[in-house]
Amino acid sequence: MIQIYDSLRGEKVSLGKEPGEKIRMYVCGPTVYDHAHLGHGRSAVAFDVVRRFLEFSGYHVDFCFNITDIEDKMITRAAKEGITVPELAEKIIPEYKADYAALGVQAPTFNPRATEFVDPMIEIIKKLEGKGHTYELADGIYYDISTFPQYGKLSHQKIDELESNVGARMEERSDKRHFQDFVLWKFKKEGEPFWPSPWGDGRPGWHIECSAMSSQLLGETFDIHGGGLDLKFPHHECEIAQSEGITGKTFARIWMHNGYITVNEEKMSKSLNNFFTLKEIFANYHPRVVRFFLLTAHYRSPIEYSTEMLEQARNTLKSLDEFYLSHRAKRSGADNNSEIDEALTKPFYEKMANDFDVAGALAVLFEWMKGNPKNIQGSLERINQVLQIFSIDFELSERQKKILVERETARTAKDWKKSDETRTLLAEEGIDVEDRPEGPFAKPKI
Repeated sequence: MIQIYDSLRGEKVSLGKEPGEKIRMYVCGPTVYDHAHLGHGRSAVAFDVVRRFLEFSGYHVDFCFNITDIEDKMITRAAKEGITVPELAEKIIPEYKADYAALGVQAPTFNPRATEFVDPMIEIIKKLEGKGHTYELADGIYYDISTFPQYGKLSHQKIDELESNVGARMEERSDKRHFQDFVLWKFKKEGEPFWPSPWGDGRPGWHIECSAMSSQLLGETFDIHGGGLDLKFPHHECEIAQSEGITGKTFARIWMHNGYITVNEEKMSKSLNNFFTLKEIFANYHPRVVRFFLLTAHYRSPIEYSTEMLEQARNTLKSLDEFYLSHRAKRSGADNNSEIDEALTKPFYEKMANDFDVAGALAVLFEWMKGNPKNIQGSLERINQVLQIFSIDFELSERQKKILVERETARTAKDWKKSDETRTLLAEEGIDVEDRPEGPFAKPKI
């Protein structure tokens, strides 16, 4: 049975469902005011692997990954660029999707935008109002956390202790009943997008968005809620208060949080100006290298970003490509490429079933490669359904094969100029050529 570390209970718990059953999973996505950075990439890859492993294990996964397309940062950036908030969203969302696809992240089952769910948000606020959880101030409708005694259970804090939490005092205001009370509905301000509501024109607060999208698409209770560690408090804490404050039911059965990216042992963040966008990194490293780098640490652990670590990931990935493609090139009928070797897949499954221990699973892979492996192609293609690191789909086009033949002809004739030209042409198309005694060996350029 798959064991998962539950952030709320602070221990590993059983997934609690059998293969063949449905797993409903919600992961907090980005606020689309700027390009995706490596932290976004880490969360996307971590939960992509979780989803892929669940599917690998026979579960049917409904995966919801939201887009926040209305929020303070969106409004500020749109005004700075002289465009509307919807125009900014339409500009940035395709960039996120392209970056995630480059990282091998599978498209979600549901990819809702917050602005598509404003009516359900209003309905949730009305229900919270009816249960006595809200109050009104001059700038909006607020959630009174004292009406939900369990507030703080995810981050393991008590309401009466929260005032001593300096980091949580960022939004402290004298007119709120408790400084950690949070806004559900913000009243209209000049120049900002707005929607009508029973309390007046305005827009939703950030926390209410995820409660609405998850309940509409996955139900009042679902199986796994994921996101970055920075969202644990207050965002996920507020989601619990909103959702359980209405239903009285468990909001998410299991909470998962991925660790930070660090630079010189400091958290990568825009406020410290030590962050890198995925596009900036892709300019120097193939996205498959970046994905592999992100898989080298356990999803709950911090991972240190450096060019040295990326170079190490690239060199290791080159070795994996070499191993897989060399075998594929010389496979024989005696090695049925559709069969798998349980000497790899069984311990691989055991590592992954233990809280998605990818680093442990990779260690199993490397140990298997050093032995006398069998059914190599089928085995690697099987585990690649989860990892997405092998160059399974690498094939030369007829045109590229022709160029490769031309290069060999030039080399035989000692026409080094023509040989170099064809090598450059292939390199421009993402192909490296290695000259071997038995002939040229083509592989992906990474």
